[in-house]
Amino acid sequence: MAIPPPRPASPVKNPLQPASPALQQRAWAALMLAMISLVGLVLLSANARRGIVVLSVTLVIGAVGLWLAITAMSRSRREGGARPRLVVLATVLAAVGTGFSALALLGFVLFWPQISQYENCMSGANTVAAQNACSQQLNNSLQGSARLLGH
Repeated sequence: MAIPPPRPASPVKNPLQPASPALQQRAWAALMLAMISLVGLVLLSANARRGIVVLSVTLVIGAVGLWLAITAMSRSRREGGARPRLVVLATVLAAVGTGFSALALLGFVLFWPQISQYENCMSGANTVAAQNACSQQLNNSLQGSARLLGH
C-alpha cells in the first residue's frame, strides 16, 4: 500500500492589516452620528415647524455620518487594510436616517398647506369631536392633494 506524497502547503495569503486608528475613529464617529440622526427621527413632535427643524438637523447629521463612513471604507481600501469595525453598520444606519429625513421633509414640503391648516384647527379644538373633525378635514384635503398629484 503506497502512501500518497504529502501535498505542498498552500500559500497563505497575507491577512489584511487592521484599519488605522484614525480610520477606526472615523468609523465610530460615523456610527454615533448615524445613531443621533435616528434618535432625532424618533423624537419628532406634533409641532410641524419644530419638526421641520428637527428633520433638517437629522438630515445633515445623517449625511455627515454617511460621508464619514464611506470615506473611511474607501481610505481603508486605498491603504490596503481591512475595513474599520462597524463601518458597514454605520453606513446602513446613516443611509436610513438620511433617507427617512429626506422623505419626511419632502412630505412637509408637498403637504405644507394641509399640515398648517390641521395645526391651526387642532389648536382651537377643545373637544374630542372637534379633534376628530380636524383629523377628518386633514384626511379629506390629503386625499384631494393626492388626486392632484396623480395617485
